[in-house]
Amino acid sequence: MSEIRTNWTKEEIREIYDMPIMELIYRANTVHREFNDPQEVQVCTLLSVKTGGCPEDCAYCPQAARYHTDVKVQKLLPVDEVIQSAQEAKDAGSTRFCMGAAWREVRSNRDFDNVLEMVKGVNDMGMEVCCTLGMLTEEQAQKLKDAGLYAYNHNIDTSEDHYDEIITTRDYKDRLDTLENVRKTKLSVCSGGIIGLGESVMDRISMIHTLATLPEHPESTPVNALVPVEGTPLEEQPMVSTWDMVRMIATARIVMPKTMVRLSAGRVRMSYEAQTLCFMAGANSIFAGDKLLTTPNPEVDMDKELFQILSIKPRPSFKKGKEGVHFDQIPSAVEHNKTQGIEVAE
Repeated sequence: MSEIRTNWTKEEIREIYDMPIMELIYRANTVHREFNDPQEVQVCTLLSVKTGGCPEDCAYCPQAARYHTDVKVQKLLPVDEVIQSAQEAKDAGSTRFCMGAAWREVRSNRDFDNVLEMVKGVNDMGMEVCCTLGMLTEEQAQKLKDAGLYAYNHNIDTSEDHYDEIITTRDYKDRLDTLENVRKTKLSVCSGGIIGLGESVMDRISMIHTLATLPEHPESTPVNALVPVEGTPLEEQPMVSTWDMVRMIATARIVMPKTMVRLSAGRVRMSYEAQTLCFMAGANSIFAGDKLLTTPNPEVDMDKELFQILSIKPRPSFKKGKEGVHFDQIPSAVEHNKTQGIEVAE
C-alpha cells in the first residue's frame, strides 16, 4: 500500500506546481487513475439555507452585511422546503447535498435545532450530507454527526500570510481550530480555498501545503476561482486562467491522492474543454444547479451534456477511493513513452 504523506515541504509542492503543464497533467492523471475511477465524478448540490447578513468581512463574499450587493437577507429556510430541495437534487442526479448558512459561527439555538432536522431528513434519503455553517465547537460538530451529517466544510480560503488581506474578522487559527473540532468527531473534513484573490503563487503553494500537512488530509478539497461580485472589495479582480485552475487541481491531486478534489466556483465561465482539462488533472467532483449559494453556476442540462460527451458517470454516495502508487514511483512522460516502445526525441 502506498504511503500517504503529510510531511510535504513547500519547496516540494512548488516544484510540482511549476512542472511543464503537459507533464503536470500527466503526473496528476496517473495518480488520479491509481487512486480513483477516472470516469467517475461526484455531482453535489449546494443550497443556501440562510442567506446574507453575515457580520464577517470576507472581501470576496456578497453575503457580508457591510457590502452593498444585490444579495437580499433571507432567514433560515423551513425544514420541509430544504428537504424538498434535497429530493429534487437527488432526482437530478446529485449524491451529496450541502447546506450553507451565512453565519459567523454556529449558535446552539432554535435555528441550529432546525439545521439538525434538515440533516436528519437528507441523511434518510441516502445522500451524503454536508454543512458549512461557520465556526463550530466539538460539541456542536458531534450533534451534527449524531443527526447524520457526513461532512463539514470550512475552507481556509488562502495562505496564512495572505489571509489578513482578505479577512480581518477572524484569525487563520480560527479556521484550523474548527477543522480540528470536526476531525475530533470523525466527521469527513471538506476544506479548500479560492484563487484569484490577488495572492501570489507562493500563497497558493502555502494554502495547499497547509491542507497537505494536516494530521490527516481533508477527505475533500474544493478549488474555487473567484467570481468577482459588484459591491465587494474584490469586484475588479481579473478572472483566473484555465491554466491556473489546472495547476491548482493537479498539484492538490498529487500531494493528496485520496482527496476528492472539487471543481467548484468559477466553473460557469469555463468551457467544456477547460473543464475537461480539470478532470484530466484530477478533479472528480462538481456542484450542480444554477447557483452556488449566491453565485452563478452551469445549468444541470449543460453538465449532463458534458458528462455524455466525456462518458463520465456520477460517483455514488459514500464511495471510498482505492489504493495506488506514490508520486515518486510514477515515471515521467518521456520515460513512460520509452517503456511503450514510442520513439522519443532526446
